[in-house]
Parts: sequence; C-alpha cells; structure tokens
Amino acid sequence: MFMSQYNHTVDTKGRLIVPSKFREQLGDEFVVTKGMDGCLFVYANDDWNAFEQKLTSLPLINKEARKFARFFLAGAASVEVDKQGRILLPTNLRQFAGLEKDVVLVGVGSRIEIWSLENWENMDADSDMDDIAGTMESLGLTI
Repeated sequence: MFMSQYNHTVDTKGRLIVPSKFREQLGDEFVVTKGMDGCLFVYANDDWNAFEQKLTSLPLINKEARKFARFFLAGAASVEVDKQGRILLPTNLRQFAGLEKDVVLVGVGSRIEIWSLENWENMDADSDMDDIAGTMESLGLTI
C-alpha cells in the first residue's frame, strides 16, 4: 500500500526522482498514465495488469466505457528507473498534468499520484472535508 507525500522536481529533460519507499514497492519498471483530476496515476505492473483487464472487459457497445478505457490506455507509458532513481516522464503526460518543475508524489493506497505543486495546493484548498466525509458515509465508509 502506498501512502505519504513527497515533494520533488522534474528536471529540464523531464526526469523525476521516485522516492525510495515508492521504488521498493514499484520495482524497476512500472506504468504511468493520465489520472483523474489533472494528475498522473502510477501503478506497479501487477496492479496495472489487473486494472487493464477490468478496462478491456468493459462492453464495447457502451460509448462511455470506450472513452473511459481510451483515456487510461492511450495515455499509459511503461517507465524504467535509472541508476539515480529517476524516471523519464513522457512529454504528453507532463503536459496533461501541467508538470513543469515542482511536483508532489502522493501515495493513495494501490497507486501513486503525481501532481504539479500548484494543482495539488489548489485541489487541497478547495476541499471541504466535512462535505466529502458525508458523501463517503453514504457510500458506507465511516471513521
């Protein structure tokens, strides 16, 4: 399970250091794809394969299912960690998430999210946790 958050920077070549605690769980190769809310999702290969199976099992006759699968699968890239613990983020993914320099890597259970620092701070500031907690309670989650 991934948890915690780490602040890092993307260098001019598009490389990002992955925190060692995350690398231990991800291994030397893993998948980065477009995520929800304007961030990137990072999956260990086993978790990605399970997610990919679910996406490819969606009914082709459902237009929203096709769009949903296309969003994640077309944006996905397999990345490898170099000897310095860095990955090269593809240009299209950096542009999608607005990753220019300062980024935040956030552990969210079965995946990691990569946010631009600005988007992370704006998203966090806009959250009303009381309202969100009420929604989660209606979904069966209580604290």
